[in-house]
Amino acid sequence: MGRGKVEMRPIEDKSTRQVTFSKRKRGLLKKARELSVLCDVEVAVIVFSAGGKLYEFSGGERYALFSSVVILSFSYNFFRCAD
Repeated sequence: MGRGKVEMRPIEDKSTRQVTFSKRKRGLLKKARELSVLCDVEVAVIVFSAGGKLYEFSGGERYALFSSVVILSFSYNFFRCAD
């Protein structure tokens, strides 16, 4: 018997939300890395935390420069809009 579905709604408790974010971010980046290696595809993932911290993964040489440019662009726009 499998697990039940998780109801998709914002997590109210701040510490629980942070723990969940960390675990799911780690899982997402791991899956992106696995997809890149197993299927020989190029993958790029960019995640911003609620506090504005940036996390990224890029699998493949083509996306190395692309992700750097996109990250800088997102960072600039994100923090400019936060003011």
